[in-house]
Amino acid sequence: MTARGQRPLVEVAVDSVEAAVAAEAAGADRIELCQALELGGLTPSAGLIEEALRTVGLPVFAMIRPRPGPFVLGPGDLAVMRADLARIRDRGAAGAVVGALTAQGTIDRDALVGLVETAAGMDLTFHRAFDSLAAPVTAAMAELRALGVTRVLSSGGAATASGGRGQLASLVRCGTPIVVAAGGIVAETVVDLVRTTEAREIHLSGVMTVGPSAGFGRASVANLPRLRAVLAALDAEFGPRSI
Repeated sequence: MTARGQRPLVEVAVDSVEAAVAAEAAGADRIELCQALELGGLTPSAGLIEEALRTVGLPVFAMIRPRPGPFVLGPGDLAVMRADLARIRDRGAAGAVVGALTAQGTIDRDALVGLVETAAGMDLTFHRAFDSLAAPVTAAMAELRALGVTRVLSSGGAATASGGRGQLASLVRCGTPIVVAAGGIVAETVVDLVRTTEAREIHLSGVMTVGPSAGFGRASVANLPRLRAVLAALDAEFGPRSI
């Protein structure tokens, strides 16, 4: 990366149309659309996907994760995921976010083959199940590349991307899939993270919880202060992103 370099692409995870619109207005470059972000993100409803695609002009990647819990998936889980992938592909989503592990903590190659095939024509991100791998992660990068996965979401195996920046730098040096640095992205450390790892893309949550709301639990709203602060820090260091 040069002394100034290119500002990394900023992907923002949201769970509502309102948060997607707010993230776009704040300057995000891509939307990851989910439901249940408090559970790590689950597949958004058909209505949420359709309305987000209709409303925002940014590329939308949809999380395809049928349930919370372990990333070891059964035949029923995979059938649901393939059906959801086909649905979002047909509705014009730019990409999808998936992940599947074996009980031994390795990439579930058979599952990924079917998911990649169904997602033909879309970008495919392997989500942070990657950080639960038991196998060497550089070998896993080569395996995902061979399978046709285009991105990997990772904190470098640490609680935050800043804490895992050494491993993230090693992953970035693999070339492909593209590494999307994720986990605890904040304005105070994001520039050092990008400089240290040379990550081309970063990912942060675009929502926060507030509440209780009318006795029905906590509500999710757009976390614009955090997003704007991260974007301002990046723009100050690297200049606005070139499209």
